[in-house]
Amino acid sequence: MSEVSKESLNFIEEIIEQDLKEGKYNGRVQTRFPPEPNGYLHIGHAKAICISFGLANKYGGHTNLRFDDTNPTTEETEFVNAIKRDVKWLGFEWQNDALFASNYFDQLYQFAVDLIKKGFAYVDNSTAEEIALMKGTPTKPGIDSPYRSRTIEENVLLFEEMKNGIHPDGSMVLRAKVDMASPNMLMRDPLIYRIKHEHHHRTGDKWCIYPMYDFAHGQSDSIEQITHSLCSLEFIHHRPLYDWFIEKLGIFPSKQIEFARMNVEYMITSKRKLLNLVNEGYVTGWDDPRMPTISGMRRRGYTAESIRTFCDKAGVAKRDNMISINLLESCVREDLNKVANRAMVVLNPVKITITNYPEGSSEILKGENNSENPESGHHDIPFGRSLWIESDDYLEEAPKKYFRLTPGANVRLKNAYIINCTSAIYDENGNLTEILATYYPNTRSGSDESGISAKGTIHWVSAEHGLACEIRDYSRLFTVPNPTAFEDEGKTIYDFYNKASLIVKKDAIMEPWLANCKPGEHFQFLRKGYYVVDEDSSEKMKVFNLTVSLKEGW
Repeated sequence: MSEVSKESLNFIEEIIEQDLKEGKYNGRVQTRFPPEPNGYLHIGHAKAICISFGLANKYGGHTNLRFDDTNPTTEETEFVNAIKRDVKWLGFEWQNDALFASNYFDQLYQFAVDLIKKGFAYVDNSTAEEIALMKGTPTKPGIDSPYRSRTIEENVLLFEEMKNGIHPDGSMVLRAKVDMASPNMLMRDPLIYRIKHEHHHRTGDKWCIYPMYDFAHGQSDSIEQITHSLCSLEFIHHRPLYDWFIEKLGIFPSKQIEFARMNVEYMITSKRKLLNLVNEGYVTGWDDPRMPTISGMRRRGYTAESIRTFCDKAGVAKRDNMISINLLESCVREDLNKVANRAMVVLNPVKITITNYPEGSSEILKGENNSENPESGHHDIPFGRSLWIESDDYLEEAPKKYFRLTPGANVRLKNAYIINCTSAIYDENGNLTEILATYYPNTRSGSDESGISAKGTIHWVSAEHGLACEIRDYSRLFTVPNPTAFEDEGKTIYDFYNKASLIVKKDAIMEPWLANCKPGEHFQFLRKGYYVVDEDSSEKMKVFNLTVSLKEGW
């Protein structure tokens, strides 16, 4: 084991270090990340990935990527491929090939037979409704199923018949024989296997019975000899059952450890609710930039580095809490400030004419790509008589501390000259159509020794050379920080759906050097925010997604 600082260890690190000190598992650290392939990974999974892979890396161990594919009704190869892509994009590699719980179906079946032969499992013909009623309530013990006293021989035969497809779906299940009076409802003879005549994405039609998650999960950990099975806090009540199966089967003693799940303001992490958002058209897909999925955040322009930093800053806790989305966005800004080149893009253009600049003339100015990166270089910026600027950079009657364009005021054009606004032109409806100004030829940026000053600086794009582009301004998908908090009041997340979470601007104008940008490239649009080139871009039309504003609260 490499030397690890003892300072500020989280509780999982303390457990691992104590295990290593005591020589448990022969000094090994083996973790796993076990998603069910029934949807795309979200921000909560990102935290689980960072914890499981990160701790294994820290202590010289390994991590398995295992798909807990025990429900053929909801699982698809598409989700398997998406999950692999997301884990790699976050910067992690799993040990050997990806694994599947379905790899162990034969072994899991034998485990179930072993439990039956030891008297710890039985076949129950009760309906789902009857089983639910027999389980009792948290304050009232359950009652034994009438099938609980079946002989071992009868249970072995019936379970084999279940496997051989003799019985229809829902006609019987295999249950563990634990304790119907346990205060933990999950210990009241939980289901182990159910009949599902469904085609499996990997095993095809070989099986018509499938193990329940609580049975397959711990046994798969044990088969892989996972030393530290890390999962979110919602599984804490499942741990006694996890341990019970391992004990009764006498197999490798994997240890389940729970940590607080990642709850982030304005995001939801229920795959069922996320699937509904997709199916009901509230978003365009799992990778919609408003979604809290890893693929959605990647398309939004979040970087893998920023997500890892966020998970690290959020920490590893024992109690669920709500993390401020401002922390996530600040991590994104911090990273993009280092890697994103600067560019000028006018989102709501109005034309400005510099009346004393020679007609038909133009010149090439220089713009620094990124002042945070000395090696980023510069790009050419064409300048001429007619420019596009933001329409809200002009006010006819401006307040005292307004430092943009207003009649009689000087303003610096970024990377160019100081201009003086002289007047504006309006149409018959009172809409601003053009601004008139003059420039000071001896105030060119980088060589200005004129003594002429301007308190404000604005961005611009040459009207002759600028290119049209599409801007997709994304904001939060919900209008309240925790849209699920009102379910007891009869409200759903759709009551808080933000109808203004996407605003599309098709008449924006960008600098011509952006014509060659590629999907996934990041830019800071001066004075506006950080944007990423979307995959919908083409040679003729570039599409940019707003990743995050320049400052919190903008």
